[in-house]
Amino acid sequence: MRRLSSVTVVDVFLVIALLCCSSWKVWSITLCKETNLEKVRPHSVSITEFGAVGDGITLNTKAFQNAIFYLNSFSDKGGAKLFVPAGRWLTGSFDLISHLTLWLDKDAIILGSTNSEDWPIVDPLPSYGRGRELPGARHRSLIYGSNLTDVIITGNEGIIDGQGSIWWSKFRNKTLDYTRPHLVELMNSAGILISNLTFLNSPFWTIHPVYCSQVTVQNVTILAPLDSPNTDGIDPDSSDDVCIEDCYISTGDDLIAIKSGWDEYGIAFGRPSTNIIIHRLVGKTQVSAGIAIGSEMSGGVSNIHAQDILFYDSYTAIRIKTSPGRGGYVRNIYVSNMTLTNVDIAIRFTGLYGDHPDDGYDQNALPVIEKITIEDVKGDNIKKAGLIEGIEGDNFVDICLSNIILNVSSNYPWNCSNVRGYSDTVSPEACEPLKERIFPDHCSDCYHLSNHQQSSNDKKRGGSFTSW
Repeated sequence: MRRLSSVTVVDVFLVIALLCCSSWKVWSITLCKETNLEKVRPHSVSITEFGAVGDGITLNTKAFQNAIFYLNSFSDKGGAKLFVPAGRWLTGSFDLISHLTLWLDKDAIILGSTNSEDWPIVDPLPSYGRGRELPGARHRSLIYGSNLTDVIITGNEGIIDGQGSIWWSKFRNKTLDYTRPHLVELMNSAGILISNLTFLNSPFWTIHPVYCSQVTVQNVTILAPLDSPNTDGIDPDSSDDVCIEDCYISTGDDLIAIKSGWDEYGIAFGRPSTNIIIHRLVGKTQVSAGIAIGSEMSGGVSNIHAQDILFYDSYTAIRIKTSPGRGGYVRNIYVSNMTLTNVDIAIRFTGLYGDHPDDGYDQNALPVIEKITIEDVKGDNIKKAGLIEGIEGDNFVDICLSNIILNVSSNYPWNCSNVRGYSDTVSPEACEPLKERIFPDHCSDCYHLSNHQQSSNDKKRGGSFTSW
């Protein structure tokens, strides 16, 4: 079996088998708005019509660029489809256009070039003020788009492989000249659908919608080695109305990280991330979190709903990361029906994360962390139930835990400071700042509690939530 790069074809087949055999996969309900995967474009071309060669050796950047330039003439006529057939299509960075479907057929593999010169240098994001890793500019993503509407990236289980190992080596050896590129980045765009594909070995974050609206990511697999640096899976960033559903992610950093700008730059830019749904997510990460908020959250994060989650063999399940100087807020967060196996820390909130872009941040810009509800969680072989640390003089408040049953190995399952909240039916028993009961006096202090919680509370039920 030929290797695709750092992740093999065998890995992909194993993931597909896992998803097909998991009971959650047979559920059909969608929480995303209706998406039309079969949208008919009035014009379609194959990348081969523009001289592309799928041998894994020939560089096809010009073919992709020329094909998309040609298809742009159809953008006001219902749009067009760029078909990528079976083969190994090596390319550098290329731009998408509005009203475009990029379709990868079965056994089609888009390969990112291993020559950094094929990934152009672009300006830093205004909400970050600099490259995320180094001051100044950054490399553009392999697949890029800005100011677009109605874009679909999909196919018949095709693969987009960033061949990120050369970038990971540069990072480890401290030989980067600019911040590493993402695999897919869409900016200032709306009406985005990414589905039915596998994304491998991103140089940096994998899928990065930034300043976007109406984004759906469905039925994707994202893989990178568990020790690959900063290979986040999906990072909605200063974006709204995002739906992530039916995904498997296994990478070297956060599986999903919700962000909204970095310190003074994010505060000034002032675009929050809001109205984000995460539904039926499975995955693992040995060094970071399954779902993270931050640490760049200076524009604010709110109205996040995550449910039907399975994390295994991971470091942390749910994490909020912030710091003095971030400003912004994280509020109205709801996580429910989560199953954990072999996870070091189930819930972790960090108020002193540090990591600033420069010395220009305001130390007095304190974040507001409030109204976080986590309910209906079960876990086996968990080391610590919770490590919840706010900021002195800036408590995290209205943290609500309900119906959480964890098999914990530590003699000290909870460690809490500078937080205030409530709990019901939590085992092992929650830490002192969270011990006051939710029902009946504090229901209104908790965000989006399930209707069944209050009615069944007096029955002293335990573990009544859906089992995986």
